[in-house]
Amino acid sequence: MHALVALAKEAVETYVREGRVLPRPEPLPPEWEARAGVFVSIKKQGQLRGCIGTMEPTRPSLAEEVIHNAIAAATEDPRFPPVTPWELEALSYSVDVLSPPEPVEDPSQLDPRRYGVVVKRGHRKGLLLPDLEGVDTVQAQLAIAKRKAGLAPDEPVALYRFTVQRYT
Repeated sequence: MHALVALAKEAVETYVREGRVLPRPEPLPPEWEARAGVFVSIKKQGQLRGCIGTMEPTRPSLAEEVIHNAIAAATEDPRFPPVTPWELEALSYSVDVLSPPEPVEDPSQLDPRRYGVVVKRGHRKGLLLPDLEGVDTVQAQLAIAKRKAGLAPDEPVALYRFTVQRYT
C-alpha cells in the first residue's frame, strides 16, 4: 500500500472511530509538501463507497489535502451514508493526485483512459477521473461529467483535461 493510501486509510479510521481529524504528519516527507488537487476513492467489496476530491489544492500540503478528502469521502459523499466503524475492515482506498487542468479545444483532444475531464458552463462544473471501469469513450466520459454538473447532454461547455497519479 502506497504511503498516501495508508494516510487516507488512517485518516478515515481515526475519524470514524474517534471523531477526530488526524493531524498533519510530522516531519512531513518533502514530496508531501507540494500542493495539488486530490481525489480519494473508497470501495467496499469492489463497489464504490465514497469519492470526494478537489480539482485544485485547497490545503497547505498534499498530506492535508489527502486527510481532508479521505474524511469527506467517508462521511460527506451525498450518494452514500457515512462509513460506520464496522465497515472499516472491508474498505479499500485509492488516492488520485491531479495535474493542473488545461483547456482543450474539442473532444478529439480527450482520451478517457489517459485524461480526466472537467466540463464548465457558467458556475456549473463536472469532473470525471480518468481510467474508470465502464467509461470507455470520450462521449461516455463527457455525458457523465455533464450529468454531474447538472447540464443537459447537448449543452455547450468549456473543456479541460488533466492527468492523475493513482495510488492504491
